[in-house]
Amino acid sequence: MTDTTAPATGGPLTAGPDRSIHCRELVRIYTSEDVEVQALQGLELDVVSGELVALVGASGSGKSTLLGILSGLDRPTAGSATVAGVDLTAMTRKSRLHYHRRVVGFVWQQTERNLVPYLTIEDNVLLAMQIGGTRDRAGRLATLVDLLDLGDVLDRRPGEVSGGQRQRAAVAVGLANEPSVLLADEPTGELDESTSAQLLETLRTVNHETGTTTLIVTHDATVSEHVGRTVRIRDGRTSTETLRSTTTGTTPDGEPQEFALVDRAGRLQLPQEYVDRLGLQDRVRLAMRPDHVGVYRGDDGQTTAPAAPLSAADDRTEHDDA
Repeated sequence: MTDTTAPATGGPLTAGPDRSIHCRELVRIYTSEDVEVQALQGLELDVVSGELVALVGASGSGKSTLLGILSGLDRPTAGSATVAGVDLTAMTRKSRLHYHRRVVGFVWQQTERNLVPYLTIEDNVLLAMQIGGTRDRAGRLATLVDLLDLGDVLDRRPGEVSGGQRQRAAVAVGLANEPSVLLADEPTGELDESTSAQLLETLRTVNHETGTTTLIVTHDATVSEHVGRTVRIRDGRTSTETLRSTTTGTTPDGEPQEFALVDRAGRLQLPQEYVDRLGLQDRVRLAMRPDHVGVYRGDDGQTTAPAAPLSAADDRTEHDDA
């Protein structure tokens, strides 16, 4: 049995009016030679201003499609998306240029998308400031060098430094014009485990020191250990969240809590490990309780759901929905 119990203090998406990222019922359909692929299926996402969030999903889950929309490089087929107050579905060519230069910063997995290979690290950061129109370039450069510990590599080209140093330089380029939102696409994809952990801690420090809303898009579930909130995406919809740094998202023993997301149609995706452990498939039974909904295997032979939760010794797990 699975108990889906709503937390008394409200779900993790209670973001209030200061949301940096706000997506509602996002749909993206790709069509080619009579073949139609629905990459996003009514996805909803909120990220509060100043938050550090990881969006985790397997290949084909829709996370890259979502990032393409949030970066302004693609448009949704239906639904709405705003980033830092900018309506991404209504941007003109001029407003999209301003959006890329001043509103959002980017850190891509591929080094060549972050840094010009024949320029030094310093010149790469200064070039981004020149394009974005930053006035006090020397002051901003000094701030970023100190924040990201780049003093030893400023006069080197990207090919002359380590992978971790290149990605820290990429973060500096992404932050050059003090964007409201930093989007990081698989930033640890080309790094080893130790260097990946160091980069993620760097992103956490940047988020804490600057207050820049940061969204890390990745397939690596271990990134959740370095962020306050992890949102999982599956089959083109956000499915579950894990909270680590808020009072409402932590159990008495300090363990993070997991939440399922219920969309406007009432659809909910149970975590795959819950489904596998309890053998849930095809049809399941539901039972309404005063403070939760019970989900039971449809082939357990019972005609009514038990009136009280099973003991911890039974094959049972609990799941809190948002």
